[in-house]
Amino acid sequence: QVRLVESGGGLVQPGESLRLSCVASGTIFQIYGMAWYRQVPGNQRELVAKISHYDGTDYAHSVKGRFTISRDNAKKMVTLEMNSLKPEDTAVYYCNADVLSRVTMKTDNYWGQGTQVTVSS
Repeated sequence: QVRLVESGGGLVQPGESLRLSCVASGTIFQIYGMAWYRQVPGNQRELVAKISHYDGTDYAHSVKGRFTISRDNAKKMVTLEMNSLKPEDTAVYYCNADVLSRVTMKTDNYWGQGTQVTVSS
């Protein structure tokens, strides 16, 4: 069993910063791609940023230059640094990862439970 747990969400004012973290635990042999998605009620979940096992990154156009994704493979952690936050960044943010299980030796995709980010004055 693999579990992803996010932390770091909260309420901030426009222009401020937040740091989201996600830690993976369980029967992990290897973590491949990791990513952050976000979802606003009534909308589809959208990709915010992704990072490969070898630290290749990609960002949604709306966050490029403001958000930075990074990972620490030893800690099984992915982090999203969010700067210059805007009200339109308000959403539930979800961690996502492709994980190779050391029990089944199969790769499956996993989601965290989500953390709320609210940007409002």
